[in-house]
Amino acid sequence: MARSTTLYSCQGCGATAPKWAGKCDACGAWNSLVEERVEKQTGKGAKSTGRSIDLTPLSDAPSAQKVMRLATGMAEFDRVTGGGLVPGSALLIGGDPGIGKSTLLLQLVTKLAAAGRNTAYITGEESADQVRMRAARLGVATVPAGLATATNAADIAETVRKDTTLDLVVIDSIQTMYLPGLDSAPGTVSQVRASAHELIRAAKVSNAAVIFVGHVTKDGAIAGPRVLEHMVDAVLYFEGDRSHHFRLLRGVKNRFGATDEIGVFEMSQTGLQEVANPSQLFLADRKNAVPGTAVFGGMEGTRPLLVEIEALVAPSSLASPRRNVVGWDSSRLAMLTAVLEARCGVPLSGRDIFLNVAGGLRIQEPAADLAVAAALISSVNARPLPERALFFGEIALSSEIRQVPQADARLKEAAKLGFERGFMPPVRNKGTVPSSLSVSQPETLSEFIDMLGGIV
Repeated sequence: MARSTTLYSCQGCGATAPKWAGKCDACGAWNSLVEERVEKQTGKGAKSTGRSIDLTPLSDAPSAQKVMRLATGMAEFDRVTGGGLVPGSALLIGGDPGIGKSTLLLQLVTKLAAAGRNTAYITGEESADQVRMRAARLGVATVPAGLATATNAADIAETVRKDTTLDLVVIDSIQTMYLPGLDSAPGTVSQVRASAHELIRAAKVSNAAVIFVGHVTKDGAIAGPRVLEHMVDAVLYFEGDRSHHFRLLRGVKNRFGATDEIGVFEMSQTGLQEVANPSQLFLADRKNAVPGTAVFGGMEGTRPLLVEIEALVAPSSLASPRRNVVGWDSSRLAMLTAVLEARCGVPLSGRDIFLNVAGGLRIQEPAADLAVAAALISSVNARPLPERALFFGEIALSSEIRQVPQADARLKEAAKLGFERGFMPPVRNKGTVPSSLSVSQPETLSEFIDMLGGIV
């Protein structure tokens, strides 16, 4: 017989506790414990023995049908996933509300359906007519893709199991799904975990790829139990500033390809358009002769990406000068300003510093240190940097400029866009530098400042 017990599960990490507490002991999150009913089997059938399973040699070659990737026809999406969707795989896409997740996936479903694939878009947040309205705006209303409004995960799983011709199923969103057997509301830890598990099992049986839409918290993490990200094969984040017209699809987990790849899209009236050359997009409105601006040669996965960094250093009337950063790590800026002042004598104390990555892009590379330093020095001097110049390099606490990976790819991208000069750290293995580029390789930050004409 089954006996019902009450546990409290953390919405952040999935840890359980016998009683409610204000703080989760496992991850330290506050007010994250929610009540969850668990059925425990008691009596004669509570303990059961398993049966042996058959092991197959690792060397056995899988069938070509099972491992053949499904190219979506959307090149930027395929780049992030590693070449397309793997049959039977599960993907999770998160992003801020209104960023365009549903638009992206509706375009993906209809593009595959137009190519003759059997696809389904299942929504628990909108009515079918609302989805059709969006499809009409995107110009894909006549595409023969499957559409349903449902929230019962058991019904959806059974549909996926029976229809073995399905190639792709989109679930929008996983937080709206529920299993009738669980005594808890949709969106709770138990429902999200159990519903995702049921749908993933169904996808493995039918060999269909399934994509979950996941809501995010105010901190940007996917809402619900952390175990959800472990259950799926790939985790993608759709991000961007809604005040800008472009969006980034970033891979943070991929069992079938590289991570940290990005796909760039531009939001328009007719939906999301792929951007083949994102560097050109980010630099489209740049003006060379402006103090405090520098072009950073970054890498996102295997893709070189050039982006403008803007800095403004101004006298402060406050006791504690402001340090406002958009698109970069604020602690990294604090370290860099300390190095500039302590090692190189750049007068930054008592001044407000505003730093912005143009276009709303968020940079995570330490290689941006040299470009940020160049922008700060240019703003302090009120003097523009050399025209058509590129900057990249990591700065140590000793003011040494250190090597960064894939310097050749960064330089080639700069040469392709018409840049004439590059500032980079010294490299041990010198690759091929494009003939159109004049490259300077300072060893320290002080040497770099001298190359720029010193501090006025």
